[in-house]
Amino acid sequence: MKDNGENHPENLIKLALSHYFNILEGEGLSYFYKSSLIPVKDKKFLYDLWEEHEQVRKDFSLNDEFTNLKIPPWKQVKPSFSYMDLKISIAKKLFDECIFCERRCGINRNDESGFCGVKKSKIASEFLHMGEEAPLIPSHTIFLTGCTFKCVYCQNMDISQHPDQGFLYTEDKLAKFIDDRKLEGSRNVNFVGGDPNPHILYILKTISLIRENIPVIWNSNFYASQEAMYLLDGVVDLYLSDFKYGNDECAMRLSGISNYWNVVTRNHKIAFESGDMIIRHLLLPGHVECCTFPILDWIYENLGKGVVLNIMDQYRPLYRAFNHNDISGFLQRQEYVEAVDYARKLGFVNLI
Repeated sequence: MKDNGENHPENLIKLALSHYFNILEGEGLSYFYKSSLIPVKDKKFLYDLWEEHEQVRKDFSLNDEFTNLKIPPWKQVKPSFSYMDLKISIAKKLFDECIFCERRCGINRNDESGFCGVKKSKIASEFLHMGEEAPLIPSHTIFLTGCTFKCVYCQNMDISQHPDQGFLYTEDKLAKFIDDRKLEGSRNVNFVGGDPNPHILYILKTISLIRENIPVIWNSNFYASQEAMYLLDGVVDLYLSDFKYGNDECAMRLSGISNYWNVVTRNHKIAFESGDMIIRHLLLPGHVECCTFPILDWIYENLGKGVVLNIMDQYRPLYRAFNHNDISGFLQRQEYVEAVDYARKLGFVNLI
């Protein structure tokens, strides 16, 4: 029987990331552009704003009547108040009593920082990254400072644990950088850190000013609040998750995170329904049975065998890892083999 190529690994990944590739090939509009063309009603109170938001969010996929791929996005007529504007309005109100992550500090971010340490959004670096997954490169990666986690083995601790470092860019300046990088060859704009979650308001404002039709990637630890995930729905085209732990005990001991499993699994379900997804899992030495196997089981049972999955073996005992015996050494080759074999036996077809 002749093979038509449909089951080739590259074609299976392209199918799993169909929305993302449609944008790259000029056959689809980035979600943030679509959101900027959907008219909604402006409201005064947060409750009413959320009510309007949820009505539109549930029918977001039905609003293609407002888009015209034959007209460049920046030439299309935008309504006086759009779904994108509505998201920014809600984010501004949440910024006054911040609940962007599940720590729910509730502080006024205009005056002080929460646990993440972020008051004003700062950029540590931005460049065309060639070290991401193959479908993403070259990726315009924007590293923001600050994080909601305190991982003892953090490989970006100079960024995540020092939110006061970095550069201040206005939203319009960063949007100009994004447009320019697109013309230089970037396939997407990739918000990471640290973690992008504390910067949701800043990022939404920036995205609303982009002219180019470019996929938006949310590269995160997925500890966002449900409200934050709903704001990202209709903005993010591809979620690049960092699924760390298979239980709450490891999450608390190594990252200082409570209720990790419930929050992160909930958010993976929300993200999977609202955009394309690549899940990363960094193998930790000695944690294949307690973390890797439960994570793979959950992904398979809840998101299916077709999800794009990157099992990563580049762990290094950095930062404060030497204070923890279980992760003070390097990953053993056999641990990586066991993890990949387990994923294949489950039936995953998109391992990258």
